[in-house]
Amino acid sequence: MRRFTTFIAGAFCGALVGAVTALLLAPYAGEELRARTRDRIDTFRDEVREAYATRVAQLEAELAALRSRAPVKEE
Repeated sequence: MRRFTTFIAGAFCGALVGAVTALLLAPYAGEELRARTRDRIDTFRDEVREAYATRVAQLEAELAALRSRAPVKEE
């Protein structure tokens, strides 16, 4: 358990150092960087939503096809 805790602490510290370094070495000013980041996040979110909607439609079509081929039980 101690090794796992040490690993998690090291990963957290590494992520923190990496984030600070990235912010300090960013090629854009603060507001511009935030705007660009926000735009990228919005674009990514839109792409994920579009992919989700496409996959849902595909799965619903497959389910409908499977249901139409299923034998009807008579009681």
